[in-house]
Amino acid sequence: MTPWSDPRPRRPDPECRECRDCRGLALDLGSARTRVWISGQRSILDVPTASSPGDSPVGPVRRGRLVDVAGAARMLRRTLGDRVPPLDRPLVVVTVPVLSGPPHRERVRTALDVLRPRAVVPVTAARAVALAADADLSRPLLVVDLGAQLTEVVLLVKGTVFDARRAESGLTDLSTGRDPGDLTDAVVTMIASMFRQARGPLCADALARGVLVAGGGALRPELISRLAGGLRGPVRTVPAPHTAAIRGAAMILHAAHTHPSTRADRRTAPRPA
Repeated sequence: MTPWSDPRPRRPDPECRECRDCRGLALDLGSARTRVWISGQRSILDVPTASSPGDSPVGPVRRGRLVDVAGAARMLRRTLGDRVPPLDRPLVVVTVPVLSGPPHRERVRTALDVLRPRAVVPVTAARAVALAADADLSRPLLVVDLGAQLTEVVLLVKGTVFDARRAESGLTDLSTGRDPGDLTDAVVTMIASMFRQARGPLCADALARGVLVAGGGALRPELISRLAGGLRGPVRTVPAPHTAAIRGAAMILHAAHTHPSTRADRRTAPRPA
């Protein structure tokens, strides 16, 4: 369990008829780690993303894609079964990779059926990271998420995804002897690709204010140093970067619980933020 003091405690909303017994959770379903924050709790639950317990677990999420829906459901039941009362129907805010697409989001919703959610609200991980960093979203922002098996570069303009790139490589690849420079070079290449596709002025503005870096890779000083050298500009690391996405999702949970769409059928839940 990772301690976390909720920065925005929610007060009862007089307009919310369900507020007295409102329940919800934020979920970051990563390739290597799954992190959960449950409303009313003071800490983040952090467990391996594994279909079954053991020394050599088989992961249901690979390279950011949910490939084993049944395995993910078993993991969620095992991890959260005794933390979510059986009669509760929680609102779930779940992070998704920017380029995951509708099939991935639908598989995530299916796996979450085990929790009997009243609504599922997907949010792009990059936006959740920006919120956790309290970034100024009135200006273009480049977010780099250095994950276990996936690296994403996202250009946010006015808080929404304007462009995105992904590389199916991450920290776990470094354990096989891969050069860390390959990972940072991939980030530089993806940003250069954005420049070439008529994103130059927006990217230049974002680079001038500093690229925002999150994910487990942001805890590796050598990666941050190489990235700053490759970009020839400032790089800002989000505080506690490995939990930034789940903290941002928890903030969205606070804002979303009274939205009319969260009381609708889960199949009509909003598009990713």
